[in-house]
Amino acid sequence: MDRLSLTFSALADPTRRAILARLSSGPASVNELAAPFSMSLPAVSKHLKVLERAQLIARGREAQWRPCEIKAAPLKEATDWMEQYRQFWEARFDRLDAYLQELQAQQKPVKTKANTKRKKKSNT
Repeated sequence: MDRLSLTFSALADPTRRAILARLSSGPASVNELAAPFSMSLPAVSKHLKVLERAQLIARGREAQWRPCEIKAAPLKEATDWMEQYRQFWEARFDRLDAYLQELQAQQKPVKTKANTKRKKKSNT
């Protein structure tokens, strides 16, 4: 599987996204990462392995402590890939907006019987 696919696959899970969000504020241990979740440490470790395989995190070793930290490069690649589609859709929406404004400018107020009756009553 290519790196971009691994990144999106890893980001597909809300638990893994929450782990990355926590790691964006700095390194953390597995216990610290597991604290907000109601799941076992082995379950959290499985999520960390997915993130590690996608190269979204790195695990270090400092004596007894094995901190996890975020790696931004794959996220940048995913953002760059999505950026081209954001530009595409913004251009489409800009064209749609221009077309709708053109249609509105071409439309003249339509006179209805109700509007005509109101005007006559206000003149009398």
